[in-house]
Parts: sequence; C-alpha cells; structure tokens
Amino acid sequence: MKTGRKVTGGRYKKAKKKKLYERVGHTRLVKLGKEKRKFLRVRGGSRKYILLSTDKANVYDTSVKKSEVVKIKAVLETPSNRFLARKKIITKGTIIETEKGKARITNRPSQEGSVQAILLK
Repeated sequence: MKTGRKVTGGRYKKAKKKKLYERVGHTRLVKLGKEKRKFLRVRGGSRKYILLSTDKANVYDTSVKKSEVVKIKAVLETPSNRFLARKKIITKGTIIETEKGKARITNRPSQEGSVQAILLK
C-alpha cells in the first residue's frame, strides 16, 4: 500500500500543523576559516549569536588552570563523524591542532558563538 493510506485506500489526516516554535531549525556547521558570525532573532525578541566560521579557540590548560585564546591550525578528527574532519567542520568533541598543542572542543560552537576547548596531554 502507499504510505499515508489506510488499507481501504482512505487517507490519514494530521491532527494539527506544527507551530513555529515546534519546527526544526537549520543545522549550521562551523567551518575552519576567517571568523564569521550571524545573529538570529529568537523567541521573546532576544538575539542569539551563532558562529559560521572561525580560526580562534578559547583553550583551557588544566595544568596551569588558565585559559587563553589561540589560533586553530587544523581539524584532526571528529569522533561523531569522520567525514566532518575532512571538510574542516568544528563540532563538540572534535580534536583540533592549536598553537599550544592538541585540544578537544567542549561546547557546541554552532549554538553558542564561540569555541571552547581543553588542552590534551
């Protein structure tokens, strides 16, 4: 049978349409490159700053207990999807090469507008 049809051939009808706040937003992928930001108007009229591309990260060093803004050299690997690393896309959990060494991203850059990372040993 065709999808969305009953055995008799009748159609199933949706109970209601999706409201604007129920709809799924666009997936924005942060690329490695010159810094580019955008702001969105969100519910209540507030602004949400999102990141489209960046070449800087706020890296926290656990041994010294200090954070520093450093330049990102390369995207090494992405545990969630190995193809994202080839495209130089930055997501949570991505291992990046910085001026200080290897670091793992701890936040969601596409949602928060910045890249936070922890230096790996």
